[in-house]
Amino acid sequence: MSGPLHGYRIVDLSQIVSGPMATLLLSDQGAEVLKVEPVDGQDVLRRPSFARGGFSAFFLNNNRGKRSLAVDLGQPEGRQVILDLVAGADVFVQNFRPGVCERLGLGFDDLLAVNPEVVYVSISGFGPTGPYADRPILDPVIQGLTGMVAYQVNPDIPFPDLVRNIVSDKSTALTVAQAITAALLARERGAGGQHVEVPMLDSTLFFFWSDAMVDLTMVGDGVSPGLTLSEVYRLTECLDGKIIYFAASTEHIHGVSRAVGHPEWCEDPRYNLDGFAEDPQNLLDYGVMTADAFATMSVVDALSGLLEGDVPSGPILEKEDVLVDPQVLHNGSIVTWEHPEAGTVRQARPGARFSVTPVEMRLRASAKGQDTDEVLRGIGRTDDEIEELRAGGVVA
Repeated sequence: MSGPLHGYRIVDLSQIVSGPMATLLLSDQGAEVLKVEPVDGQDVLRRPSFARGGFSAFFLNNNRGKRSLAVDLGQPEGRQVILDLVAGADVFVQNFRPGVCERLGLGFDDLLAVNPEVVYVSISGFGPTGPYADRPILDPVIQGLTGMVAYQVNPDIPFPDLVRNIVSDKSTALTVAQAITAALLARERGAGGQHVEVPMLDSTLFFFWSDAMVDLTMVGDGVSPGLTLSEVYRLTECLDGKIIYFAASTEHIHGVSRAVGHPEWCEDPRYNLDGFAEDPQNLLDYGVMTADAFATMSVVDALSGLLEGDVPSGPILEKEDVLVDPQVLHNGSIVTWEHPEAGTVRQARPGARFSVTPVEMRLRASAKGQDTDEVLRGIGRTDDEIEELRAGGVVA
């Protein structure tokens, strides 16, 4: 069978990552995605960085599987092309600054007039209104505004730092993909079309909140003390490298004690979750004791002992090592395919697996406007009409 979203069509005007990554995920789940690009200029992800054959890795990683048409939205004929596409579509996605689509005549009310069942998605940095609504935005700015940068501190090297991947864009993309499927489900139940607004600020703050804001969740007095994960997380130094482990239960703590050759610590009431909660100094002392012990062990011996004690733990892999990790290989987590211009391409497969409607990665990627003629014929344009639009710079 086809993917779970087979038969749905998405018209995607979004650029960079917050929208394109969302529609990529939905494309792999079976939806048809039409990527609308400008006649003049291009999506910044097409810039030639880590590129070959006219395709950048960044573009491929966010736009694989989509068909591309190039349309000048500033011309009335271009606007009409979009309206005609939306008339037969299920979802419309855009991440222009608030007000841009309305000025183009492609706002929610405009599209609802041609398709009352359309799910219209607006992605913005801060939301449609408010003191920051008109500001330009990119991922690291949102990281700073949500407290993420201030929280991203190694207590041993106390300087704030960015999360060094676009976590705000990607958490927004996942929010968008989930919101689209929820809106489509609501439509199936009779809700009709609707406008879904997704501010990056809100999406990122929600993503960040569940663990990072535990110290600010309870309001008022009478709240017991604790430690945030930022204060607890550490890399562990061994003789020949670093490892990661995390002891989240008394059983884990006892497993660590045995792994470092001190099973007697398991009998000491100071060194378990209750002991750590009663006196935070116990946790600090235990941290020093275990750090000193791991510093005398090899990475192999440390991990062997931790895994024997059923403690969550693992090595710190270089990116190249991820490609050959035994579990990654077993899962088939990375797919290699051939693109006619870009050559051999390596990408991660989607995480969700469906038993009845399996996901099949769409292993293709289009140059800008590559599918314009095909898409226009699909909405009834003749070859002569298409040539006239191209001559007028409406499409490319």
